[in-house]
Amino acid sequence: MHTSAALDRFLRGMEYPATRDDLLREALREGLDADDRAMLARLSDQSFSAAWHIRYHLTRGAVAEEFAPSASSALAAA
Repeated sequence: MHTSAALDRFLRGMEYPATRDDLLREALREGLDADDRAMLARLSDQSFSAAWHIRYHLTRGAVAEEFAPSASSALAAA
């Protein structure tokens, strides 16, 4: 999973700790695009201590989605 340059700049400029709601509010205020805001919206409802902490959770979520069994592959196996 790779974050956009705009999302990286946004995360570097945030004040921490920050909750998911803090991130979403500031992302909207700063005009971050809808795709980047959607990534932030998938974060768990918790407090994040730094930009690396958010990147870790975004990457972990993306990897989990990538390796989760899909409904189509489950049907194909049946």
